Amino acid sequence: MSHPAYLELYEQGVLQKRAAVARERLASCTLCPLACRADRLNGEAGECRIGREVIVASYGPHFGEEDVLRGWRGSGTVFFSGCNLRCVYCQNYDISQFAGGYAVDAAQLAEIFLEVQREGCHNLNLVTPSHVVAQILDALAIAVPRGLRLPIVYNTSGYDSVAALRLLDGVVDIYMPDVKYSDSAIGQQYSGIPHYWEVVRPALREMHRQVGDLRIERGLAMRGLLIRHLVLPGRLAGSQEALRFIAEDISRNAWINLMDQYHPSYRAYDYPELARRITTDEYAEVVAYARSLGLHRGIPLDTRR
Repeated sequence: MSHPAYLELYEQGVLQKRAAVARERLASCTLCPLACRADRLNGEAGECRIGREVIVASYGPHFGEEDVLRGWRGSGTVFFSGCNLRCVYCQNYDISQFAGGYAVDAAQLAEIFLEVQREGCHNLNLVTPSHVVAQILDALAIAVPRGLRLPIVYNTSGYDSVAALRLLDGVVDIYMPDVKYSDSAIGQQYSGIPHYWEVVRPALREMHRQVGDLRIERGLAMRGLLIRHLVLPGRLAGSQEALRFIAEDISRNAWINLMDQYHPSYRAYDYPELARRITTDEYAEVVAYARSLGLHRGIPLDTRR
């Protein structure tokens, strides 16, 4: 089993330099596509609701992720509070929108990473990391010389800047974006962000350029791109266009989890079109379309739920 690429970056001093670059960008924050320019370095909260220190909601082994991530000892999730999206149906809204949790500095975050490893998890799964890239890099620069060796999973909404992703080149082993919409107007309406589709496409291309298709060893994901897509009621996610982009511009060997577990949460009941679960037929339609494009990895054969 190969060692994570970030070990070599640390030995070369590259990881530390990237952490310094990202930290400087916090002074007028442009690390995510919102580019709110808050002085987060001095504690001002950005659009993500987070300032200099990250807020961790929880961490530890998680068995609700994909089989190739959770394995038999769990995926080592670290749930970061705050978010650069405002999804009206967010199922973790107490974390993402109200920033529940406790603040930690870089040394404390590094210790959390090492604790996840000590608990025997298969990977370090960074959940909602897009707005705390600088803090993650700072913590890794501390944790790596202390023995961190887990593959890193970047578990994101897909609303990531290419500039920030390039700071993570060779650091992240598994990119796991959730491709939410293929229509930016829908993204604005339900997630309160501009240009989602224009942002997520180059982000996916950059992720795939860095890590390629998902590589699995002994049933565990080791490196590559693992894409999630949550099917929404009434075709609101634009699933067909999203899948067509993945097949034609990313890879027909892309590993995709077509998620069928949407249920109304947070403010979804304020939107009649979101106030219901998806139907079996809606999900089956998306699965069939994916297979018609030649997408097959992760795609279910049986859509009965």
